[in-house]
Amino acid sequence: MPETSSPLPHADPQHLSPVTLPGDRQLVLRVMPMPADANGNGDIFGGWIMAQVDLAGAVLPARIAKGRIATVAVNQFVFKQPVSVGDLLSFYAKVERIGTTSITVHVEVYAERNPANLQVVKVTEANLTYVAIDMQGQPRKLPKD
Repeated sequence: MPETSSPLPHADPQHLSPVTLPGDRQLVLRVMPMPADANGNGDIFGGWIMAQVDLAGAVLPARIAKGRIATVAVNQFVFKQPVSVGDLLSFYAKVERIGTTSITVHVEVYAERNPANLQVVKVTEANLTYVAIDMQGQPRKLPKD
C-alpha cells in the first residue's frame, strides 16, 4: 500500500513547529541527490529534478493504465527553491484528470534540510500528462476498472 503523508517527527519539538506534508497526495518517490547531480555552484541540476519528477509522476498513471505509458506533456513546471546535495526529496503525486487515453498528474516536491534543525520546504511542483500506449507505441484506451 502506498505511504501517505503525515506530520514529520522532530527530535526537538521546541525548536521547530510541526510541518504537515500534503495529506491528499501519495508519496511516490523519495531520493537524495548526490554530488554528481550538482552544477558548479553546488545546486542540483534542474534537468535532474525534472527527470525525477517524470519518474514520480508516472507511478500513479502506470497503475491506472495497467500497461505501458509515455509522457506526452509537461504542462507546468515551477522551481520554487534551489535543491542542494544532501537534501532528502519527497515526491507527492495526485491524479488530476483521467481521460480516454491520458492521465494528468500534479507532483509536489519537498526537501528535508539540515537534520539537526530540520526544515521542510516545497522546492518544485509540476503538472504532467501521460498517455497509455500499446506495444506499437500508439495510444490505447485506459481500462475501465
